[in-house]
Amino acid sequence: MESYIPIIILFLLFLLNIPIAFSLISSAMVYFLFINDSIPVSLVMQRFISSTESFPLLAIPFFIMVGSVMNYAGISRSLLAFADSLIGHKTGGLAHVNVALSTLMGGISGSANADAAMQSKILAPEMTKRGYDLPFTAAVTAASSSISPVIPPGINLIIYALLANVSVHQMFIAGYVPAFMMALSLMVTIAFIARRRNYKPSRSVPAPAKERLHCFAQAIPALCIPFGIILGMRFGLFTPTEAGAIAVLLCSIIGLFVYRVLKLRHFKYILQETVQGTSSVMFIIIGAMVFGYYMTLEQIPQNVASALIELTDNKLVLLLLINVLLLVVGMFIEGGAAMIILTPLLLPAVLNLGVNPVHFGIIVIVNIMIGGVTPPFGSMMFTVCSILKVKMIDFVREVLPLLLALLTVLMILTYSESLVMFLPNLL
Repeated sequence: MESYIPIIILFLLFLLNIPIAFSLISSAMVYFLFINDSIPVSLVMQRFISSTESFPLLAIPFFIMVGSVMNYAGISRSLLAFADSLIGHKTGGLAHVNVALSTLMGGISGSANADAAMQSKILAPEMTKRGYDLPFTAAVTAASSSISPVIPPGINLIIYALLANVSVHQMFIAGYVPAFMMALSLMVTIAFIARRRNYKPSRSVPAPAKERLHCFAQAIPALCIPFGIILGMRFGLFTPTEAGAIAVLLCSIIGLFVYRVLKLRHFKYILQETVQGTSSVMFIIIGAMVFGYYMTLEQIPQNVASALIELTDNKLVLLLLINVLLLVVGMFIEGGAAMIILTPLLLPAVLNLGVNPVHFGIIVIVNIMIGGVTPPFGSMMFTVCSILKVKMIDFVREVLPLLLALLTVLMILTYSESLVMFLPNLL
């Protein structure tokens, strides 16, 4: 029983709102200092250092930097104008634009919180000005931001690929169909709510073809970035890690010479944001690696896998149980941390029953993104509510229909491996 004490300590620290990285490291060190003192502390310290010595991890600072460069380069504004020209005339037009913008930007920023913060500042004020209720605006902004990390190059896709030892390229390709299904489900739900509340479109008539073509032409450089990254990896021009550097270069060139919005003085702030974002992510990864070292020594992943298989040897029932577990954990633990902790525990069980690891990765990532919108500790919920000054109880009331739509998509993805794996198998 004492081998499970660090896990109990970890969840207690989470409930006390201790930062994720400190919780992981503290609970792991309790094990190495007081429970299993046969391993020298110097060896544990080496584990801290060696966990950062991974070439694929270099992709993380690059893709964090992409999101920052994009905000200063005018890319988000061009995508906003393009999305508005396409669907701004629909009932609840700006809410649809909110979802479309998250989908278009997902391949560039890859970060749910970055997308939620940006749309809260750029699009949410315009929505409230056009008569949308503020809690509804917050709910749409948070729910739509869950799409961004599912579309490559989402950081969670890279982290899962490292944890599960699968191809980053396959994870990237597998993200497109689930992301577009999430966007479609949100748009259908928004259309129903907008008609009932009589939310007006952002434009009275559809944009003329000339305007749409102009907006599309303006957005082409931004839209080419994710496709350029995927094609470059597909044809072996660069690795996923190098793709991050290519994406930073492309965004910078577009901002400096195409849109001419990005200035040299902005790079000071871009580097600051990149260092801060990378530090927090890497600190969590280091803590998770050391915590994973403890779990490996105690064979906890194997024990959990055996327990799940003894509970049921039916693949469909097991996936349902895992979904429920991930959703519950996602309500209390930040999504990235939940994925880092639970993937090594759950992966052996699903592999034993023949679940494709790429398919399982999409299930996990969509699940934790939904967790980021749900109370009481959803990170996108906190981001949006704090920026827009929305009460949590009002947010929860408005977000429930959108959560139901996302959960429906999650169930479809869970039991349709061929749907998730269609593009990876095709390519």
